[in-house]
Amino acid sequence: MKPASLLPPCTSRRSDKAFTLLEILVVLAIIGMLVSLAVTNVGNLFGKSQKEVARMFVTQSLQAPLGAFKIHMGDYPTTAEGLQALISAPASHGERWGGPYLQDNKIPTDPWGEPYQYRYPGVKNKDRYDLWSKGPDKTDGTDDDIGNW
Repeated sequence: MKPASLLPPCTSRRSDKAFTLLEILVVLAIIGMLVSLAVTNVGNLFGKSQKEVARMFVTQSLQAPLGAFKIHMGDYPTTAEGLQALISAPASHGERWGGPYLQDNKIPTDPWGEPYQYRYPGVKNKDRYDLWSKGPDKTDGTDDDIGNW
């Protein structure tokens, strides 16, 4: 038998390792504030990404198809021919046309569901074409237009 001094002391006190109700409420309040901040900023984040998609399309995505058209035809499509010339041969130059130059044989619309605008010769790009989206307000010639200039 062991001496009494070597036995663990008997305690009737239980261990306080659980969270208190107040701590749980504080954590829930912090999570609620973070969720409300995220929800209110989702619209801004989504709007910025739409603008970036439009900017990338007008500055990069159509550059290769329009360049290939120029190589085959000797020049970019005219304003009258428009981007449709990347899908179907223009009536005046059909024999040299090497398209279609776009996948799925359709011209993509901008993130707001509007057709991209095209002009050649360009007004803002004198030696090339102007390609732009009318932006979120869907009105041409306003400050929110997104172009390749």
